[in-house]
Amino acid sequence: MKKPVYVMACLLMVFFTAVVGAQVKNPETFVLADYRTVQTIDPATSYDVAGSMRIWNLYETLIFFDGSSTEEYVPLLAAEVPSVKNGGISADGRTYTFKIRNGVKFHEGGELTPEDVVYSFKRNMIVDQDGGPMWMLLEALTGKGSTRDKDGKIIDGIFEIIDKSVETQGNKVILHLPKPYPPLMSILCYTASSVLDKEWAISKGCWDGNIKNAAKYNNPAPGHEPLQKIENGTGPFKMKLWEPAKQFVFERFDDYWGPKSQIKTGIVKYVKEWSTRKLMLQNGDADRVVVDTPYVPEVRAMKGLTLYEVPQLGYTAAMFCRSINPAGNPNIGSGKLDGNGIPPNFFTDINVRKAFLHVFDRETYKKDVFNDLVIMPTSPNVEGLPYHKEVPFYEFDLEKAAEYMKKAWGGKVWEKGFKMIITHNTGNEMREAGAHMLAENIMSLNPKFQIDVRNVEWKDYVVKIRDFQYPLFLSGWGADYADPHNFVYPFMHSNGYYGRFMALKNDEIDKLCDAGIETADPAKRKTIYAKLQDIWYEDAIGVPLYQQIVVRAYRDYVHGFVPNAMFTDDNEILKRIYKK
Repeated sequence: MKKPVYVMACLLMVFFTAVVGAQVKNPETFVLADYRTVQTIDPATSYDVAGSMRIWNLYETLIFFDGSSTEEYVPLLAAEVPSVKNGGISADGRTYTFKIRNGVKFHEGGELTPEDVVYSFKRNMIVDQDGGPMWMLLEALTGKGSTRDKDGKIIDGIFEIIDKSVETQGNKVILHLPKPYPPLMSILCYTASSVLDKEWAISKGCWDGNIKNAAKYNNPAPGHEPLQKIENGTGPFKMKLWEPAKQFVFERFDDYWGPKSQIKTGIVKYVKEWSTRKLMLQNGDADRVVVDTPYVPEVRAMKGLTLYEVPQLGYTAAMFCRSINPAGNPNIGSGKLDGNGIPPNFFTDINVRKAFLHVFDRETYKKDVFNDLVIMPTSPNVEGLPYHKEVPFYEFDLEKAAEYMKKAWGGKVWEKGFKMIITHNTGNEMREAGAHMLAENIMSLNPKFQIDVRNVEWKDYVVKIRDFQYPLFLSGWGADYADPHNFVYPFMHSNGYYGRFMALKNDEIDKLCDAGIETADPAKRKTIYAKLQDIWYEDAIGVPLYQQIVVRAYRDYVHGFVPNAMFTDDNEILKRIYKK
């Protein structure tokens, strides 16, 4: 299959190298300075880029992406990549057979068996935490996007379906799909498909292996997963130390089945201030730092670095919650439209949403925040994905914004004014700039409009989003797999990650999302996703902010990085890295 032009673009690298032969500090240690914190390292519940980075180094999946490709794979815990040609994938696309690699050890000493793989798939799907990643495997293997219905009740018979969806046959693991699911192979590379040691997991309080008891292990509260802070994977690195909001330390696993990493220790340091990260990079105290786009000119001016420009399959937006949780919620003031707050359903009025869309100055944001090194999206189906199209966007127009605000809530918004808080995650200055732009431009319309902008640590931010605490929050999405379903579903379906926490409930959208993944005909899929992209605009669902082109800054003695559009700047595959 011909690769999309966008994916090929991720292979383009821009090198800025100087001071050949610069001294290598700590040749067996790699230090990454980042501003994102980690909530959990449980593969069944982790669903953010910081957690994924940790898990991809600690655990392994059956297969993984082949270098920079988003559609070709190499075997990991599987002995070979299944295909129709080698008999691993049935002609009807409903059965996948994996031969399991022999001689693989877990960090705690157990040896990998096919039963571990089957248990892991079942256990991960059974957990299915609200806002977690398991909708992907559930959709592929059971035909359901969740173990629970819209009211939060467990779907009758869902655990029995899970139980029958995966089985062992000798040294093989068989996945049974209710219908063909084109993105499955890519999903199997994601951290939610990681393999655990069955006996160890049960001993730590995970699902006991009896499908009749599955309900007891479903949807644990965030922070209460048994594997939140412990691990036992087969990956090339073990967790040596995790000090939340300080550092995460990896230690090379010397019994790893594959080639050993040249790096013995990997350290991710939490450094939220750019000035400190920059100094660490200059002094060689960090081998790489996360560089938000506003600071790219500064790293371009530095000597002794290698820079890579990598377009991302990712999307960031400002999202309106239509059903805010008022309980003890400081973000909505009085909770009423009385000039001192907003009601929990404030953003159900499309006039309010359109006003916010019209105050976003795309061109200024693109130039001032990103130095033009960015793609400005118009919907979640970003450039590089199949069936992408440019839909209209709301022009920056303060007069139109004021007109919509005067119509909102029968004129009460304009008459009484309102007070609220917009939030973004700490350290992300691109989102911070977007939040301030929205707040300041809305407040310029009417002196009665009051908006504060607050930053929240990522680990806490995620929890508050899931508790419907934020009226307007800024967050993003990195590709789980390169298909429009992976972007449209999370942002628009009522059970999608962000759709759920925006309280977005639209039967037409849900039906279109479901039809998009159930349809194999490319022409029909194109029509479906075109309609969904139009609805994003017409219903003013959220404010499209940016599709990032990441610049990764390494010391010039660091080698081994392989660009892939699927991975954000947070990710690092440590086993590939070496220093010389």
